[in-house]
Amino acid sequence: MSASGAVQPGHPGAAVGPSPAAAASPATGPLFRPLSAEDEEQQPTEIESLCMNCYRNGTTRLLLTKIPFFREIIVSSFSCEHCGWNNTEIQSAGRIQDQGVRYTLTVRSQEDMNREVVKTDSATTRIPELDFEIPAFSQKGALTTVEGLISRAISGLEQDQPTRRAVEGAIAERIDEFIGKLKDLKQMASPFTLVIDDPSGNSFVENPHAPQKDNALVITYYDRTPQQAEMLGLQAEAPEEKAEEEDLRNEVLQFNTNCPECNAPAQTNMKLVQIPHFKEVIIMATNCENCGHRTNEVKSGGAVEPLGTRITLHITDPSDMTRDLLKSETCSVEIPELEFELGMAVLGGKFTTLEGLLKDIRELVTKNPFTLGDSSNPDQSEKLQEFSQKLGQIIEGKMKAHFIMNDPAGNSYLQNVYAPEDATLK
Repeated sequence: MSASGAVQPGHPGAAVGPSPAAAASPATGPLFRPLSAEDEEQQPTEIESLCMNCYRNGTTRLLLTKIPFFREIIVSSFSCEHCGWNNTEIQSAGRIQDQGVRYTLTVRSQEDMNREVVKTDSATTRIPELDFEIPAFSQKGALTTVEGLISRAISGLEQDQPTRRAVEGAIAERIDEFIGKLKDLKQMASPFTLVIDDPSGNSFVENPHAPQKDNALVITYYDRTPQQAEMLGLQAEAPEEKAEEEDLRNEVLQFNTNCPECNAPAQTNMKLVQIPHFKEVIIMATNCENCGHRTNEVKSGGAVEPLGTRITLHITDPSDMTRDLLKSETCSVEIPELEFELGMAVLGGKFTTLEGLLKDIRELVTKNPFTLGDSSNPDQSEKLQEFSQKLGQIIEGKMKAHFIMNDPAGNSYLQNVYAPEDATLK
């Protein structure tokens, strides 16, 4: 059984013009500001637009913001003071990702029901236990919770029930029965599985246990099929003629791109580097002259290896922090003593030292705005502070720990200071 999103956007009509409040708002700072309750300058833009319920003018509010550890989004909210009708929706303001993403969440408690969820237009939502599916492009995008997704599905099914009862009583009765099952899920009558499959890669499900591994949530990245690419409006690239091979080892290539922070024109430098006793890698660095943002990324210059790689280093001395390290995009990181696991796609590819990667992990975990400010959970903030202290002790060499790299593609590397001798990292 499937449900179409009966709720339509609240501002499909022609906009009459911005309100005086919007016209007077200062246009300073970045266009997409990080989501923060403490940012008083972050105000929505108000636009007078047509209400599709009473066909009089209502107000649409647009907020351009950036979700931490996610990407830029546009949150829109429509309200009509004449008939009281209102509606909210979310749209992704970023580009379509290189891969699709599938979130599989096992919902066992009310805490799981309260997880924040970003669901885009192109995402398909499924509950296998009920054989229930909300197809892609049948609902507008939403910033909500797991419980909110179920409530939205119930509202969509209930919308036309009065008409069905008058015309098709049997079908209406079956839908009423199914709505009852969805309401039972909201009351946590039994555990169930929620699957959000988004070929655009722009959906998101919160991990409330960060920085620890989320055992209830499985995140899978996959390559889009030609049908999914066509559905997203992506044009397949035509096969190119093979160009003459060039030796790029001694050259730094440059190409134009946009800054990932402020979207201003920037330049990316790319160079092919041979890592001793390992393989060739491609180092890409971007420097934005507009905002000063700098980023670097490492990609494997070779093919996927026949076997995956698992590297385990027992950190016992501060000198271990100076080991060179290559973490590919497909590599996950574990620190068992901290019960910490870093997923494959997090932090991307990096060519740094062990100390540099651990500092990046500490910054990623401790500077999460969702765990700061008045809205933060005291227990979670205390866990993050404890995690940061222990990670600092590891970096300073005051605490022994195991550092594990798992790369199914076999393209990650940790320096062996005894090379070229064959020594086990331990």
